[in-house]
Amino acid sequence: QVQLVESGGGLVQAGGSLRLSCAASGRTFTRYAMAWFRQAPGKEREFVATITWSGGSTYYADSVKGRFTISRDNAKNTVYLQMNSLKPEDTAVYYCAAGSYGQPPPSYGMLYWGKGTLVTVSS
Repeated sequence: QVQLVESGGGLVQAGGSLRLSCAASGRTFTRYAMAWFRQAPGKEREFVATITWSGGSTYYADSVKGRFTISRDNAKNTVYLQMNSLKPEDTAVYYCAAGSYGQPPPSYGMLYWGKGTLVTVSS
């Protein structure tokens, strides 16, 4: 069992940066690939970024490629999402998830989900 808690969301102006964190509890954290998804108001949840259990491979949605960076620290049981050059269309609730790696991973392949953290980008 893995519990996930996101933090780091907030209000930022367009062009700014935020770093999201996802703290995992449970001894099996390193067994799983990790991913970030997001859901904007009135829209379906969409994939953002994913990283393998070792951190050796990553994959990004085209909409965030070159602006967002996913990383993980297995010693701290934490995964991060560094978000730069933020745009108003990045406004969404961001969810951390643990499960299978894929390019991209389907949401049904993720076994555990956090409750999300809200990111609001003002123009």
